[in-house]
Amino acid sequence: MSQELSLTHEYDAQHREEPAADTEQRLVIAPAYSPGDVIFRVVLRAGGLAVLAVTGLIAFFLLVRGGGVLARVGWRFLTTRQWIPSSGRFGIGALLPDGTIIAVISLVIAVPVALAAALFMSEVAPGWLRRPLIALVDLMAAIPSIIYGLWGVFFLQPRVIGTVRWMSEHLGFIPIFEVRGEHTPSSFTTSTFLAGVVVSLMLIPIVASISRQVFSQAPQSEREAAYALGSTRWGMIRAVVLPYGRGGVIGAVMLAFGRAMGETIAIALIISPTFEIAYRIFENSGMSIAALIALRYQESTPEMLSSLMAAGLALFAITIAVNTLGSIIISRSRSGLQTTD
Repeated sequence: MSQELSLTHEYDAQHREEPAADTEQRLVIAPAYSPGDVIFRVVLRAGGLAVLAVTGLIAFFLLVRGGGVLARVGWRFLTTRQWIPSSGRFGIGALLPDGTIIAVISLVIAVPVALAAALFMSEVAPGWLRRPLIALVDLMAAIPSIIYGLWGVFFLQPRVIGTVRWMSEHLGFIPIFEVRGEHTPSSFTTSTFLAGVVVSLMLIPIVASISRQVFSQAPQSEREAAYALGSTRWGMIRAVVLPYGRGGVIGAVMLAFGRAMGETIAIALIISPTFEIAYRIFENSGMSIAALIALRYQESTPEMLSSLMAAGLALFAITIAVNTLGSIIISRSRSGLQTTD
């Protein structure tokens, strides 16, 4: 018995010590690069690095021109609601909330319209109509903002007064819809609400285009599975398309918010420049950082120009942060991961 055990141990030891002769080796296939591939890669990397370099140079320029003013004023720059650079009393304490209010108003109007248009183009519209609609939405994104601003001044202002006046008279018990003083036609023409309506027209093509691309990437197998289970078209959209594109839609909305925060000419043409927080959206008041820079640039002294650069640096940082967060949300969503793969 002991002899059998010893033979067994020797057999096991030999098999443990001897490596397997047919060990599987991983085969790595490396692509062969032609001169054209190398040039293509160099051009792409140069383009990506150029974008980073330009962004960094813009940030460096704003920091150099406005950093000294920010260092002298300190945190008061974020809370001061006046703009008198010669006296050292200036800040974005009212400009940043007003710009945010305009952006929120524009998103409230633009997002439902853009999502409806995106769903129609990707799920409902026939093929002969889908392509012209996609091209039309893309062309809307290419229209200069000054055209929207002029349209808002000469076309929208005289036609929106009746609606805004009716809303203020019947919903004035809500603070944001209240208009103080006598309700004359001139009381409603240069409000943050009107500016938000005009900016919303610029955001619709952005949100609609990104959302349409996300919705169109919903897996066909899941669509067919929903139909096989007896779902209607709206049921399939609600169960498959909308959950699949949720992350992309959120990212599109955040990108549109950054676009609204940086809008300049359209707001400058419409808004009534005041340095107060315009939480009453129908009154003639409000101002944004971008509109302030456009309106005060020509008349600025070196001191005032440094102050405007400081305001531009704050707006630049906010826009970069919002757009970066929106891109991260898109890339981490299910549709964004499928696109990057």
